[in-house]
Amino acid sequence: MPIIPNCDKLISKKSYKADVIIYGGTSSAVIAAVQIKKMGKSVILVSPDKHLGGLSSSGLGYTDTGNKAVIGGLSREFYHRIYNYYAKEETWKWQKKEDYGNQGQGTPAIDGKNRTMWIFEPHIAEQVFEDFIKEYNIIVHREAFLNRNSGVEVNDGEIKSFRTLSGQKYAAKVFIDATYEGDLMAAAGINYHVGREANNKYDEKWNGVQKDVFHHKHNFMDFNISPYKNPENPSSGLVHGVSKEHPGKTGSGDKKLQAYNFRLCLTQVKDNLVPFYKPDSYNEDDYELLARLYEAGWDETFNKFDPIPNLKTDTNNHGPFSTDFIGANYEYPEASYERRAEIIKDHENYQKGLFYFIATDERIPEDIQNKIKTWGYAKDEFQDNNNWPHQIYVREARRMLGEYVMTEHDILGHKKVPQPIAMGSYTMDSHNVQRYITPDGYVQNEGDLGIKPKNPYQIAYGAIVPKKKECSNLLVPLALSSSHIAFGSIRMEPVFMILGQSAATAAIIAIEEKKPVQEINYKSLKAELKKEGQIIEL
Repeated sequence: MPIIPNCDKLISKKSYKADVIIYGGTSSAVIAAVQIKKMGKSVILVSPDKHLGGLSSSGLGYTDTGNKAVIGGLSREFYHRIYNYYAKEETWKWQKKEDYGNQGQGTPAIDGKNRTMWIFEPHIAEQVFEDFIKEYNIIVHREAFLNRNSGVEVNDGEIKSFRTLSGQKYAAKVFIDATYEGDLMAAAGINYHVGREANNKYDEKWNGVQKDVFHHKHNFMDFNISPYKNPENPSSGLVHGVSKEHPGKTGSGDKKLQAYNFRLCLTQVKDNLVPFYKPDSYNEDDYELLARLYEAGWDETFNKFDPIPNLKTDTNNHGPFSTDFIGANYEYPEASYERRAEIIKDHENYQKGLFYFIATDERIPEDIQNKIKTWGYAKDEFQDNNNWPHQIYVREARRMLGEYVMTEHDILGHKKVPQPIAMGSYTMDSHNVQRYITPDGYVQNEGDLGIKPKNPYQIAYGAIVPKKKECSNLLVPLALSSSHIAFGSIRMEPVFMILGQSAATAAIIAIEEKKPVQEINYKSLKAELKKEGQIIEL
């Protein structure tokens, strides 16, 4: 999300109307807008972002697909259009197509039979979204921030309009909140949850605090690392990034969030490389835990430098101390725009500092340091943002308390999902939530989980609509109604695009039937989704 403009100079009294107003600039927002135009209705996309596509165009190019058989409709069309770009010889600027390893996450990167491509560069993804906008002649108002304090007009359980910080007014019959944060949903007075529910809330196993559960290698399990500045002296204080708070009782709820990071696009191509540099704010002491890890023998630095075309990476978090800035995002969902910008900048400084530390600090093993110096930021990506991603990875923020709450029981196939509108299949995946001191006096991470469903699962229509008594003309395909752990699977970009198309379809049916979104004819919705190629059952 960009820095908030000085709106005092931008006050506008202009008013806009459309059948549907979408708030958000994410992949889901663009797909929803396309679907509305396909169904012959008017739409305005009001985006707080300058660059469209959210994470899909901001570094997350190594797609979390799960079972790609459940990815249909316009979501699959997006990956088909990616395929078409990489079918062009001129797209392969830094390597030959035949030299690309075709490695994807659980699937080949390029599926020639189905003409889809699942792994891609950020600027190619952004171009696909812009192609959608141009082809369907979609009106987009960029860098338009919702007035979250007093900008949403609600009468008799209906959103009539909302205003942006610059004073522009948007009125519609139906609204879609396609933000990661759920800002329009929250500003309209709809109930939601932030953080982890206790396991007893929905009779779950994998929600809440999960001490001593280690599903991945993102923990200090194999290393007894002291959390103290003087490793032998607890009174010396804690090193940066370790909480003095008790992590909580296993299964208990809290208001904490799984960690955010930026998905970085890196390269070793010298002609396309910006070396790692010292960030605006840097303190080598912030990375003391990493230095101790190396001294203890840890060496998995490059395990999540996942390859994308043209000799670049989608670099993600990996290991006990990595690009996830654990504990630094708890305020983010409810924070003001200004405070969010500060949190985002803190994450940027942390991650830039991390790579600068590895490249320059004398405590880093020589072989690691020599190798990291061959890497840098891709010069031809994010060119108007110093080659840094536009969008932070908001893995989780607000989650609506809607007509139906998706839980682990739905994901794991323990119950039948009512009125399905989409399918998912990815592992219930939560990144670490906190870093604490064990009873033995060592540092440990908590919250990282990975529970794979045996089969693809359905997502209920009721999960993207508020309770009728709260609002009758809003759909929420991203900050949807789900428990923390169930959201860990649903929150994948292909699924968000699927849900965006389903939400848009429901919006149009609600308009045509002149009914609240909660009361539309589900048979009509199901038929329309199937006609559009959505996969809602296998």
